[in-house]
Amino acid sequence: MTLQKSGFVVGDERLFSLTPRILTLAAAYLSSNQISTIMQPLMDDVSAQAKEVCSLAVLDGSEVVFIARASPTRVFSTGIDIGYRLPAFCTSVGRVLLGRLSNDELAAAIAGMDLKMLTPETNTDKSLVLAAIITDRSKGYSLVDREAEPGFRSISVPIYRHDGGIVAAANIGAHVDRVTTGEMIDRFLPLLKEMSAAARPLLV
Repeated sequence: MTLQKSGFVVGDERLFSLTPRILTLAAAYLSSNQISTIMQPLMDDVSAQAKEVCSLAVLDGSEVVFIARASPTRVFSTGIDIGYRLPAFCTSVGRVLLGRLSNDELAAAIAGMDLKMLTPETNTDKSLVLAAIITDRSKGYSLVDREAEPGFRSISVPIYRHDGGIVAAANIGAHVDRVTTGEMIDRFLPLLKEMSAAARPLLV
């Protein structure tokens, strides 16, 4: 009833649907979010250098939510855009963000997740997912190959606050026909790490 009176939903007391006004909530979040505001110009630069899409995500429960995106000048079509959600366990940004948990917290989080296959490559073995996240944490990055979307791979790094806390994860993704996993590590990982280092003193 409160949402209806505020104009965010319309309905007949039984069935309700959202109105365009709901977008003002998303716009308010994005405009007031320090992370996306600071990261956007840095991501634009990285995307231009990599000639691929660069995205920024935060953790929301067992999912990641993409809150910023930068594209190169050429046209690139992908399902991942601002507000898009994916399971954290099978995405490179998700594994980076889950890696900020202690081993005990991480094990409990993975145990409570319903791991569903999104592609034929999705790893749904909880012990292997846990091991992959711990390994990625030690490496300082995560590379996920076709587990979240068919034919798509991505590499991610953590984005730190000035005090070392992980507040987001940034990735570069590309279709498997364009970029190999080796190229991702050689070409894209240095760009992402430089961006993360540049953002750290700016994020409070």
